[in-house]
Amino acid sequence: MPSSSIISNIHGVRHSFFTREGGHSTGLYTGLNCGPGSDDDPESIMKNRAQVEQSLDLDTGSLVTLYQIHSPDAVHVTAPWKHGDAPQADAMVTDKPGIGLGILTADCVPVLFADSTGGVIGAAHAGWKGAVGGVLESTIEAMEELGSERSDIYACTGPCIRFASYEVASDMRQQIVELAEENTQFFLPGDRDGHYQFDLTGYVLTRLAKSGVGMIEDTAGDTYTDEDEYFSYRRMTHRNESDYGRQISVILLDR
Repeated sequence: MPSSSIISNIHGVRHSFFTREGGHSTGLYTGLNCGPGSDDDPESIMKNRAQVEQSLDLDTGSLVTLYQIHSPDAVHVTAPWKHGDAPQADAMVTDKPGIGLGILTADCVPVLFADSTGGVIGAAHAGWKGAVGGVLESTIEAMEELGSERSDIYACTGPCIRFASYEVASDMRQQIVELAEENTQFFLPGDRDGHYQFDLTGYVLTRLAKSGVGMIEDTAGDTYTDEDEYFSYRRMTHRNESDYGRQISVILLDR
């Protein structure tokens, strides 16, 4: 079975941050590649996603993922869709039990949200563009549309590229600092001139704290350095490899 990490146990909610361990994929995608956007064998991807469903006791076809585009957009999920019908968005929410909301990542931050009081869950894909654009706040607002109170929402960030591994150019730093001068705290000078280390996780956690959610947690794990555990887009580019897999993070309401 696939390997995963679960942080807090929340009544009526199950969630897991899956690693790449297990699965049917081979080569560059060895392990539990759940990303249909990769060039992996489609049959292997479907088998991997079926393994995830089985490990969470989900009905076949009840795991949904998005066509992620680094946007601030959040959608409401009322029923599972087929892979080819996935909406273009980077977050989703539901109050329907038995639907697994899955976020695919390979360095970006997966964020899972749960309101066990109101019976609402959410999931977001927070790369730097989505986080800057407001995808976290969009997810919370969509949960409120289903009856959640912010103070009842628990948010947890999953494995992603960490501060020491994430070097960015000065123009990206400028974009983020121009939004708020306090954002300078998330950058330190990099090893190369004109480059900086960016604390993406810290930025996401700070935005969550400012949003007013009731509880926030962060998992361990650096997708760039922990090759046995995670896929990484940046590691792929540094090695001049042709493609990469995606790990999945899933949350669902119990029936």
